[in-house]
Amino acid sequence: MSLSPSPDWRIESLGDRCLMVEFGQRVDPQINQAVHALANHLLEHPIAGVTDVVPAFTTVAVHYRPEAIVADAAAGADEPRLPHQRLRATLESLLAAGYASAQRAPREVRIPVCYGGEFGPDLDEVAATCGMSADEVIARHAASPHVVYMLGFAPGFPYMGGLDPALAMPRRSTPRVRIPAGTVAIAREQSAVYTLETPGGWNLIGCTPLALFTPRADPPTLLHPGDRIRFEPISREQFEAARRQVAP
Repeated sequence: MSLSPSPDWRIESLGDRCLMVEFGQRVDPQINQAVHALANHLLEHPIAGVTDVVPAFTTVAVHYRPEAIVADAAAGADEPRLPHQRLRATLESLLAAGYASAQRAPREVRIPVCYGGEFGPDLDEVAATCGMSADEVIARHAASPHVVYMLGFAPGFPYMGGLDPALAMPRRSTPRVRIPAGTVAIAREQSAVYTLETPGGWNLIGCTPLALFTPRADPPTLLHPGDRIRFEPISREQFEAARRQVAP
């Protein structure tokens, strides 16, 4: 256990059943670590009345039931009385004092990827824009120290930081209507893997045969915030063989 320092933070109300703790407004590894340290602490030390704790890039959303936020019987007359005021005061005290959170060793997850061709229709365009060959794009992407910052957009969809800056690309001007599950994509300073067939505007560079979201599994998502990701290039034959193994 370690006592986490208190970086700059602010608390905002999101309706009458959620408070959001914000540590900044930029995607940053240190800010994201602060987010998950607080989220882990709140999960390890539940506050009565809190129903869910949701970490994102720079924020932690704390959902609660107003009627279940119990007033402290010993509180003085000047203490906050409304549920959101009481919960805010609890969070402010925690953030000001620092909080203990278990230090979890990050997992390293290896994700095989077949790059280019029908699996990565934007690979050549990415290479041309970045002024390098397709093979160099693949090598740089596979060597990038990716970290899962958060899950969102679709079940189990991982937003990963750590992409080689030389591969930074804007989102496509016209999103695609259908992107197959397993597609590996990049946009700006991040990588992602589409977990379901959905629309999307990222640049598609490959596909993995792994299933990142399996509803009946426990847990249903393969990846979790904080995971270290290593993408491993594989051939079309290896891709097809691996897909046959994971097929239902």
